[in-house]
Amino acid sequence: MASINKLTVDDLDVKGKKVLVRCDFNVPIINGEISDDTRIKAALPTIKKLLKGGAKLILCSHIGKTKDKKTIEPVAKRLSILLSKTVKFKHSDTVVDDEIRAMVDKLKNGDILLLENTRLRDEEEKCGEELAKDLASLSDGIFVDDAFGTAHRAHSSNVGVTKYIDCCASGYLMQKEIDRLVNAVEEPVRPFVAILGGAKVSDKLKVIDKLLDKCDKLIIGGGMSYTFLKSMGKNVGKSLVDEEKISYCQDMISKAQRLGKQLILPIDCVAAKSFPEPINNKKVEAVNYNFDELPDDYMALDIGKESIRLFLKELKGSKTVIWNGPMGVFENQNYAVGTYCIARFLSDMKDATTIIGGGDSASAVTKFNLANKMSHVSTGGGATLEYLEGVELPGILSLTDK
Repeated sequence: MASINKLTVDDLDVKGKKVLVRCDFNVPIINGEISDDTRIKAALPTIKKLLKGGAKLILCSHIGKTKDKKTIEPVAKRLSILLSKTVKFKHSDTVVDDEIRAMVDKLKNGDILLLENTRLRDEEEKCGEELAKDLASLSDGIFVDDAFGTAHRAHSSNVGVTKYIDCCASGYLMQKEIDRLVNAVEEPVRPFVAILGGAKVSDKLKVIDKLLDKCDKLIIGGGMSYTFLKSMGKNVGKSLVDEEKISYCQDMISKAQRLGKQLILPIDCVAAKSFPEPINNKKVEAVNYNFDELPDDYMALDIGKESIRLFLKELKGSKTVIWNGPMGVFENQNYAVGTYCIARFLSDMKDATTIIGGGDSASAVTKFNLANKMSHVSTGGGATLEYLEGVELPGILSLTDK
């Protein structure tokens, strides 16, 4: 996939026009309060650009899963604070109704209205025609998609709506995400190292295959590494293993050897007897094991000290690094050391481009207060992975070509 050759907000004349903007406001809300507003802040450049141009903005986004039926009202409140102006909001079970249409008709230049969670309507994820038409009818024929995090999904609010609006442009965040990924993957400054972690090999089958073609080194940690290690005959105890992907891992190891690429795996781990232990965040002594010493009834929950040293050694001197997936159960302090050490090392690489590929990796660097020291932290999770697989993202394909 090449960089976006699409209309952008810079190409639009929006003065006095109602503009529908698809944002990614899928933020965590605990007890009615937003615990991380990173995605809201990421949308501000596009919103401010359109406001400066005199648009009447109608913002839409999903939040949570369809079954959750969450309200997006806390986002309106936080956005009002961040913009220092009122963001209008009114709950609607149908997202668009007569009262919402009346509010839209009364918008003045520079006003903002945030629609209710688009997933209150089950048809959102099915790219339902009626919801798409309802959303499109609110605008004056201009739609801006700035939600890279949903670009891999064909939903009513990002793809369906484009069938009923003539002018469909990308926002600054969408443009930035793709441009950074294109430069990192297609034209990397070498050495180019990719780091993959997380739970399952199956989640990243095509990514592993694709990155082996592109990168100079591939470091694999986290839960997915234990399937690779078991495929090599290593003892991984009760660690997470995808038994159906053993042969795939063997194939990828052979491919790396055939291409002359380095595929680097953990050589030790921090383990516990059962998974419930790390759920309790009480500080415990972290026990380090080599895999040949790992008790059969223990499971690996983080990379060990020697693995950390090995991974940092292999990262030294890299000029481009893409990282997707933690090294362990980083949500718990007892098993966060590996993920933290990787994050801290990348944050200190002043001469390298460091791309954090969204999802748990982005959550980790944010938790460690290191996000602002990375070259780019993606707001996408699944979208970033599918891009790295080489998949054409429907949320981008549906925008208007220049």
